[in-house]
Order: sequence, then C-alpha cells, then structure tokens
Amino acid sequence: MIKGLLARKDSCPMLVGGVNSAAPAGGLSQSLNNHTPYRRALELAPARSPMPPLTLRSTDVVLVRHGETAWSRSGQHTGSTDIPLTPAGELAALALAPLLEQLAFARVFCSPLARARRTAELAGYGARLELDADLMEWNYGAYEGRTSAEIQATTPGWLVFRDGCPDGESPEAVGARVDRVIARLRQGAGPSLVVAHGHLLRVLAARWLDLPPLAGRHFLLDTTTISVLSDYRGTPALGCWNAPLA
Repeated sequence: MIKGLLARKDSCPMLVGGVNSAAPAGGLSQSLNNHTPYRRALELAPARSPMPPLTLRSTDVVLVRHGETAWSRSGQHTGSTDIPLTPAGELAALALAPLLEQLAFARVFCSPLARARRTAELAGYGARLELDADLMEWNYGAYEGRTSAEIQATTPGWLVFRDGCPDGESPEAVGARVDRVIARLRQGAGPSLVVAHGHLLRVLAARWLDLPPLAGRHFLLDTTTISVLSDYRGTPALGCWNAPLA
C-alpha cells in the first residue's frame, strides 16, 4: 500500500525520543484506555504489528494533520471556516496520544483553528500549545467550501499550488508564511511538533526541502497522519511522510 511518498504504510516507525515530562502520572495512554469511546475504538480496530522505534534528532519536526471534519470527508476546501472534528476525527486524534506521549518535544506549535487545536488537545498537548497564525490553512477566498470538482467545472485545470485562489491567497503568500514557521522551527533547542492543515503542511514540506510552493502538489497528506521533517548529512530531507496510525 502506497501512502504519499512511502512505499509501505509502516515506513514511519513509532516515534521515540525519551519520556515526555508533561505526560500525567501513570501515562497518558493508560488514561485514554479508560476513555470509553477510545477503548471501544481499540476493541474494533484490527490487530496490527507494533511499529519499530525511531529516535528523533534535535532538529527534527513532527507534523500532524488535524483529524477528519465533515468538509475534509466531503472534499470541500476548508480555510478559515472553523468547523469541528467529526466523532471519527476525535477518535483518531485520541489514538495519536500513545505514539506522541513518548516524545520529548521542545516546543509544540499549532494552528489557532479549532480542528487543529482539538486534535492537539486530544493527542495530549493542549497545555503546551503555541498558537501560530502562520499555520492557518490556505485562504481559499471565493473557493471556500467548494469541492475540486465544482471548481474544475468553472476553471478547468485549476491547481491551488500553482494558481492560488481568487479573493484568497497566492502560493507565494502561503510560501512566505511557512518560511517564517521554518525559521522559528530551525531556531529550536530540540524536536518540535506542528499540528496544522493539509495544504499548508504540504507547502511547508516543500519549502523545508528548498522547493517552491508548487512542489506541494507531490506530497499527498491524509487526516491524522504523522510526518517527520529531518535532514540527511546537513541537507533538508523527509524522515517519513503521510504515515497512518494503522
């Protein structure tokens, strides 16, 4: 099964970077196991082999796209419209906690939009969030709430990473925002966690690799997935991309 740039869905192993001192006594995963919806989700989930561990470097950045919303499920472009997670999106966000609680993040950055904040809260990082307006999703302007099929019907060949949105943001404007985010991330004293949105994170990955915003079209990104921005001998690289929880 191919997920984004990964040939195997288990190509991004479980993230391990020391014990997160912010986790509650007894472990966040234990408290989540007592959460009825989460426990039920575990009971219904198919058995899978555990991911092997991965140690993060001090300069690594873990990216999480927020959980499912009604509009992400229907394919409607969701910029500043502040809609909540679906019940399935909340359960998926809860399932992030056992993976992320083992990491010692120096900083946790999050979009101020509710779907990203709620994902971070359910993953166990609500008390540590640094809300960053530069992490808000693309401003889709006149295309807000519309599906790609609806847009293509009036503007054939349209591509957000190349064409931007009327009355919204251009690729260059989004690229400038993520460049500011990257500058802050590279000043950090340890691994960072970023919780944000699909198109925004795809441009962030492209700019991390010194590629233009247009290159974001190559990075497919599902809801509630984990990606790692890293480096290879000093050259910006992807540690993993679009890794699913199961």
